[in-house]
Amino acid sequence: MNLRAALPLAVALAAGCQEEVADLSPPPLRPVRYSSVEAVDPARARIFAGAATAASESRLSFKVSGTILELAVEVGDTVERGQAIARIDPVEYQLSVERSQAALADSEARLRNAEATYRRVQALFERDNMSQNDYDAARAAVQSARAGVRSVQKQLEQARLKVEHCTLEAPVAGHVASVNVEVSENVQTGSPVVILNSAAAPEVVVGIPELLIGELRRGARVEHIVFTALPGRNVSGVVREISPVAAAGTTTYPVRISLTSGIDGIRPGMAAEVEFRFGDSTGRKRLVVPPQAVGEDRRGRFVWVVSGLAEGEATVSRRAVETGGLVSSGRSSAIEVTAGLQEGELVVTAGVSSLDDGQRVRVRPADRS
Repeated sequence: MNLRAALPLAVALAAGCQEEVADLSPPPLRPVRYSSVEAVDPARARIFAGAATAASESRLSFKVSGTILELAVEVGDTVERGQAIARIDPVEYQLSVERSQAALADSEARLRNAEATYRRVQALFERDNMSQNDYDAARAAVQSARAGVRSVQKQLEQARLKVEHCTLEAPVAGHVASVNVEVSENVQTGSPVVILNSAAAPEVVVGIPELLIGELRRGARVEHIVFTALPGRNVSGVVREISPVAAAGTTTYPVRISLTSGIDGIRPGMAAEVEFRFGDSTGRKRLVVPPQAVGEDRRGRFVWVVSGLAEGEATVSRRAVETGGLVSSGRSSAIEVTAGLQEGELVVTAGVSSLDDGQRVRVRPADRS
């Protein structure tokens, strides 16, 4: 073989050897993050969405109909108990008072005449100068006149009351949430004019599922209430009312919580997250892992357990687990593991879906939030 023919063959053999050496080099280890299995307090925490509401909401309306003469408040105004809110034109009702006063004067005059007649008839009757029928008639006339006076007095009282009802007053101190009329508008009896929210401490209403409602009691303390509009503020309260029936079309029961601290700036309608703690009669601690540590396939739910941790490397092995529900763990949520793990074991929290049983990996602790 001449030199010219041997040279390409040598180059090809050298390249093949280099490829073979490259194929024998170990692949890089897959990086994963891990976290430890924690044991948390047996009292489980559940968070429910709710909304702030006024302690009471009053839809104020007139007890008489008429034309709005004066409107003394606007939306957002603060009012005191007894403060005038609106007034209806009272002229028609004042005329009714005057008519009733005239009718009363006439009835009283009739009564005086009847009483005078009765006294004369009685004197004559006692001297046997008047018949029994005339005497009875005179006495009946007095009784009728007195009944007429009482009837007109009631009419006058009602007429005066209607004049008073021409002014709408705040039944409690509070804040004007809505004004539904304008000056010169005609309103009917019972038609809402103003919606008034009580100035008492606001409340939060949440819906609790039927499986948990039996564990709540009136007067129970609620220590963690967070409002989206008021970040960084923790509000506490007390369970004031538990509805005995589910909300229409749902399986949740409305629960009303009176707020007792941190209430400044809370307005009706603000979204809230309320944390309830439900007791565990067994007293055992609950093992939890981050939700992302649990995988699931056709074989069931599982985790990757980290073992042999040394110098940033470890081996992962698949382990079947049984899980409960989500619980609160510190500032984040976690999933309860009811079987398959022990406290302190390490589980993979990132890369769960791309591992093989017995695989060596490069590990880093999960970030703490």
